[in-house]
Amino acid sequence: MATIVKQLQTKAVQATHIVQKHGSAYYKQLLDQNKQYIASEPTVEKCQELSKQLFYTRLASLPGRYKALWEEVDYVKKKVLNRNDLKLEEVGIAALFAGECYAWYCVGEIVGRGGTITGYKV
Repeated sequence: MATIVKQLQTKAVQATHIVQKHGSAYYKQLLDQNKQYIASEPTVEKCQELSKQLFYTRLASLPGRYKALWEEVDYVKKKVLNRNDLKLEEVGIAALFAGECYAWYCVGEIVGRGGTITGYKV
């Protein structure tokens, strides 16, 4: 156990040195490559304008997302109607997905009420 911790420490130190050496160059390169996305006047008004643009762009994308949702619903309906033709693999994936959704719901309810997963409060 102690050797694993030592190895982990060594690797962390190596990673830190790499970031110290090359981090600022990478940062500058990243900013140079993405100059077109940087606002020339970083004022409060410009930030508010950009946030409004983002909001209304997202709002404008809703009809396309709505259409895609109904296409997915139609696909699932067809699969349910032809459930005799389903492969065992597809059924297993659907069951795992449903189980995962249910588990996330339960965990969210527990945490939302102030509880913990283990039942012990800290």
